[in-house]
This record gives sequence, C-alpha cells and structure tokens, in this order.
Amino acid sequence: MAARMDLRNLHFSLEDAVDIEFFEPAEAAALMRCRESWLRDGATSGRFPHACWGKGKIIFTSEHILEIAKLSEILPGKTSSQLPESQLLNKQRLIGTRSKARLSPVS
Repeated sequence: MAARMDLRNLHFSLEDAVDIEFFEPAEAAALMRCRESWLRDGATSGRFPHACWGKGKIIFTSEHILEIAKLSEILPGKTSSQLPESQLLNKQRLIGTRSKARLSPVS
C-alpha cells in the first residue's frame, strides 16, 4: 500500500512539472511586444533559447521567453564594459545618412 501512495505522489509532481506553454514565433513576439524577426534572428544565431520541431520549426516555451527577458535586461549601474557583446553592438550601430555625416571628420 505504501508503494501505491508513492506512485500517486509521483504522478502529481509530474503534472506540476509539465505546466509549460508553447508559442510559435508570432505568438511569442506578440506576448513580448517585440518584432517576430528579432526573435527568429536571435534563435537562429544561437543568442536565444528555443526548441526546433519537425523540419526546423522554431518554438518558444514559457521558460524560453522568461530567459530571453532576463538576457535582454539591463540593470542600473552596469557600465558598458559589463554589458554583453550583443548589446554593445546594438549601441554602436548607426543607420542612415545623418549618422554617416556625424562620423565624418569636420574640417
């Protein structure tokens, strides 16, 4: 009888462990309020955790989304030398002709 009780407890703990939701990139992007392409690019480049099902279909779990949010977090007091390389590159990226004009030496 004691073994039977242990199996019941194991069954309930497994149910609790499987409370993970699955999201397609569009759904995850809507939930995170970001662009789908940003999530896809991060997943394919290996920056963001994700799962692949079938023939390379990208899927995000609720745990993946939480981890991506933590990876993207910038805490107060962090200097630029402490930021991850991906965030440093984003800060240094300049786009457009106005940016190029600012980089030109003034004579």
